[in-house]
Amino acid sequence: MKKTRLFKKTLVALTVGLATQQAAAAGFQLNAQSATGLGRAFAGDAVIADNAAAMARNPATMALFDKTSLSLGFETITTDIKVKDATYSRSITGLGTKISESDADYSDAGSTSIAPNLHLIVPVNDKFAWGVDAYTNFGTKTSFSDSYSAAEYGGLTDVKSFNFGLAGSYRLNEAWSFGAGLDVVYGQGTMKRAVPSSSSNLIDVDKADGWAVGYNVGTVYEVNENNRFGLAYHHSPEFKAKDDNGQEITLPLPDIAEFSGYHRIKDTRFAVHYSVQWIGWSSFDQIDFDNLDSSESQLAASSTSYAKNYQWKDGWHYAIGGTFYLNKTWTLRAGYMYDTSAQDSVTSISVPDSDRQWFSTGVTYQINEKSNIDFGFTYLMGKDTDVSESLTLPSSSSPTNYVTTNVTGKTRADAILMGLQYSRTF
Repeated sequence: MKKTRLFKKTLVALTVGLATQQAAAAGFQLNAQSATGLGRAFAGDAVIADNAAAMARNPATMALFDKTSLSLGFETITTDIKVKDATYSRSITGLGTKISESDADYSDAGSTSIAPNLHLIVPVNDKFAWGVDAYTNFGTKTSFSDSYSAAEYGGLTDVKSFNFGLAGSYRLNEAWSFGAGLDVVYGQGTMKRAVPSSSSNLIDVDKADGWAVGYNVGTVYEVNENNRFGLAYHHSPEFKAKDDNGQEITLPLPDIAEFSGYHRIKDTRFAVHYSVQWIGWSSFDQIDFDNLDSSESQLAASSTSYAKNYQWKDGWHYAIGGTFYLNKTWTLRAGYMYDTSAQDSVTSISVPDSDRQWFSTGVTYQINEKSNIDFGFTYLMGKDTDVSESLTLPSSSSPTNYVTTNVTGKTRADAILMGLQYSRTF
């Protein structure tokens, strides 16, 4: 079972990697900082600063607040994941003899997850402000039934992350503001894979987890009260986590940079806003394993480390939106985002990924002078993606032979996101 054990460690690492703060780009690029941002496809979110959730995208926006501000809410994320035109086959390794071939379509591997958020900004004076926040920006999973023909590729993948932030801002003058913050990230992942034609599990990883610390910096430039620009950078550290067997896994995570603009058209109730975001996923070139038991891996031999290579690429988001300030009670918004895939030539049915489009709309209801409620809605539309995966496993009939399994087909991942949020100033 040497190859099986190594395969298990590889998938443990991928699970933990997807559970980290910035790993949300794989599978779905989801943002769960605020219902307000969700309603405009997060267009302009690094500079608009219409509630305390702005600090999660750009700490410099805290300088735009003159009162203590609180926002708390949640998002629901409902995924629709399909595998179609798929074929699963098994053959004897080295001989090319096909043992079996079957249909591997699957119509409903998605689920519904809930992602909460909380943000607090406290101005100290007209120069300084500080803030704290907590949110999750990835909370989804794929789940295939135990009877799925390609069980070793499907199974259960359940990943989530929690970000705890502390930040401060400084207003240099009427035009320029700066901010910086620390991010403490907790990631957790569960992965299960069944052994083909068996009641046992090939992988049974429950809540592999770890902690990491990153930082973020940002600036805001205000042309005037109706026009401003924001630029933010989030640094992600190498993330270390341990699986159930105590093996340490090191993952290089991507940095993120975002530029946003906001422009309210003079003498109107309408504003336009936009964002361009870069995610440095090309840094995710390999996962390193330390302290492997050499008796468990043919590839490790006498070494105490092993590296798993990936072929990911940088991602981009392009978002544009509009806000209509209908009256003192109602604000309407809408947005569109084009979001590029992190995966390149290496794809997976358990973590489907593709370029995506976001179609978003939202509304704010002003309860009174100090408080309001936001609702946001997004339909996230993916693309059909070709998938081909292979895996070599020990044969159940003969320990000296290995069976190669293969699944080919197309994956499609769509989602519906809804958010509700309460904001208040003090």
